Amino acid sequence: MRSKSKSPFNVKLILTGIFLVFLLFLVLRSTYSPSPDQQTQSLDHSSVVSKSSSEDQETDEDHQSSSSSSSSSVACPSHTCNKISPSLANALVHYATSNVTPQQTLKEISVSLRVLEKKSPCNFLVFGLGHDSLMWTALNHGGRTVFLEEDKSWIEQIQSQLPNLESYHVIYDTRITQADELMDIGMSNEDCKKVTDPRFSKCQLALKGLPQQVLEIDWDLIMVDAPTGWHDGAPGRMSAIYTAGLIARNKLDGETDVFVHDVDRIVEDQFSKAFLCEGYLVEQEERIRHFNIPSHRARLGRPFCP
Repeated sequence: MRSKSKSPFNVKLILTGIFLVFLLFLVLRSTYSPSPDQQTQSLDHSSVVSKSSSEDQETDEDHQSSSSSSSSSVACPSHTCNKISPSLANALVHYATSNVTPQQTLKEISVSLRVLEKKSPCNFLVFGLGHDSLMWTALNHGGRTVFLEEDKSWIEQIQSQLPNLESYHVIYDTRITQADELMDIGMSNEDCKKVTDPRFSKCQLALKGLPQQVLEIDWDLIMVDAPTGWHDGAPGRMSAIYTAGLIARNKLDGETDVFVHDVDRIVEDQFSKAFLCEGYLVEQEERIRHFNIPSHRARLGRPFCP
């Protein structure tokens, strides 16, 4: 059993140990625990990070919403997007439901098509109204395509089927049997080398009865595929070829591409070379010739043929 004299010492030792442990606790807490300022800064930093993340998320959402809205505003309405032109639609339906095809071959059509691809929409004058007329109108979508036809009953028949085509009746007072005589006149008469409005030309080859709507326009392309020229009683294309060249030369400025079909026939061959000029010949593909004729009004004194 212990003596009473050792008791105060034991109590003091216990109290001293408790104090040291408490002091050690305080030291450790001050060393490893953040100060109130640090806690505040940490909280503030967390708030900023949280707020920044929230703002970034909102910005991303707004950007996505804006992009979506922008895409919606740029996108075509469903009823107009990728819609083909009415002229092309009509041409597709017409040729898909018809047993007739254009008179020219694919290679021949490609000659004028290459020019149309560069110039359309443009002013396109066609001598002749036929099964390919709707095709020319479609290929010149947005431009003006006009057809000149000798047969009034044929115009009425085509217009009943294709009322949107612009066509005019033209009267020819020549016969193909006059071709040689007209060639001599055209080559020897100086009036036939003068560039003027066909209405005022003194050359016998010039067409005087063309509609005013035709003569008041500067044409970019002219196709001569009429009038009829395969039998003796037909008017032939002598005047049409000469007048096409006159219209091209009388243009205010620029150049006119002139195409003549059926150049495997004597009249079309000889008259296109003589009055559209071999110097202006660009190419020939099968039965079609392509001439490029510059304005003679833009440069006075230019010879009739180069």
